[in-house]
Amino acid sequence: MPRFVPYLTPEKEDELRKIANAIVAPGKGILAADESTATIGKRLTQIHVENVEENRRAYRQLLFSCGKALNEHISGVILYHETLYQKADNGQTMVEMLRSNGVIPGIKVDTGTVPLAGTDGECTTQGLDGLAERCAQYKKDGCDFAKWRCVLKITEHTPSYLAMLENANVLARYAMICQQNGLVPIVEPEVLCDGDHDLETAQRITEKVLAFTYKALADHHIFLEGTLLKPNMVTAGQSCPKKYTPQQVALATVTTLRRTVPPAVPGVTFLSGGQSEEDATVHLNAINSVPLTRPWALTFSFGRALQASVLQAWGGKTENLKTAQEELLKRAKADGLAALGKYTGGAAGTAGGQSLFVADHKY
Repeated sequence: MPRFVPYLTPEKEDELRKIANAIVAPGKGILAADESTATIGKRLTQIHVENVEENRRAYRQLLFSCGKALNEHISGVILYHETLYQKADNGQTMVEMLRSNGVIPGIKVDTGTVPLAGTDGECTTQGLDGLAERCAQYKKDGCDFAKWRCVLKITEHTPSYLAMLENANVLARYAMICQQNGLVPIVEPEVLCDGDHDLETAQRITEKVLAFTYKALADHHIFLEGTLLKPNMVTAGQSCPKKYTPQQVALATVTTLRRTVPPAVPGVTFLSGGQSEEDATVHLNAINSVPLTRPWALTFSFGRALQASVLQAWGGKTENLKTAQEELLKRAKADGLAALGKYTGGAAGTAGGQSLFVADHKY
């Protein structure tokens, strides 16, 4: 008698596998547009646009209404709950608009971080209560994948064993619930780049965090072929006095993945983590050029690093719509080429070299 009963039918496994593979198709990645109301408000304030629902709707419509060109390098978009139920000017829902252009809609399902008692300022992520019902509804409303973000910090005493264990387990529970409801879970254990730690420390900690994560996923019998990983690139802390080349970052990142991520996982969709648009693209390109075996697709799931120049070009003005969309398509093309190891530069936008780092970043 088996020690555990498979919780997915072969048909459900096949569906999840196909969705995951479609998201990490060659030369394509994810646009993360799942900023919370508070976070998108900070971005809008920087361009002197009021944080009201209509402006948030107009901005997300700008991103999603690029036509078929969007699908050339963007395979999926992560939505915020509010956006999922908004409509474009033509009466289409945002989901319908994305699907009509061949883009797969996804949804952020966690409800934010909370302090983890008994630790030195560490946190875990909440949102498991009622998640099955929400996932079932999101699937019914057109979503095919989901995202859940956990956050770990590098300091002299963190991340602690408790924080790594708790966040790994919550990611595994989330992944199981998503898969049961037909959503591909994107597993995001982000090791923040806050601090002055060097590259070697970042690599060691990221390896440990990913090891905890995949141990928990195995313990929960997660169907890995129907999942994606969204990790940080392995970079030194923002305040580290030593600077590293893209090739050093790439080698540390790929080595970390080779030591921790099973080849059954279809793809790794890196977060940009406060890097400038150009740095994120250059690092992704270097990662795809490392002379080591890479059994997974290595691509992008960028938020700030796809949108910073778009926001500046738009400025909240209707007449700037086309210019802003051109910035998005230019940046997406650069990242798509980087996912193939073919980016040669020259795509920097108005915010191309600007640091997008936010201390203790929250979505």
